Amino acid sequence: MRSKGCDQSSRCPVEACLEIIGGKWKGVILFHLLGGPKRFNELHRLLPNVTQRILVRQLRELEADKIVVRTIYPEVPPKVEYSLSEFGMTLKPILRLLREWGVNYLNQKLGSSAESVGTRWIR
Repeated sequence: MRSKGCDQSSRCPVEACLEIIGGKWKGVILFHLLGGPKRFNELHRLLPNVTQRILVRQLRELEADKIVVRTIYPEVPPKVEYSLSEFGMTLKPILRLLREWGVNYLNQKLGSSAESVGTRWIR
């Protein structure tokens, strides 16, 4: 039985959501932006395994989808910050639930050693 809103004649809302926030880095970028605006290098430090090129691409896609706002401050040198848009903030409960599910998954998979991994993400 198909869920309401996911039939063959129309687009599935879950598919639409995953298209926007899916991928290896977008969810993690969005989770870090829950804590407030971040500069590019700050995000890059929080995500040491992502290349600058990929981070730029992911941020541009999130900005194009109106999930992230890029603010340029008229300073020398220029200051650029990324933050969640008002619409992006509606992802807050979803991202927190994903984090909680991830902690539970890691605890189940790795045992008690995952607790320290999970607690560093608590905000």
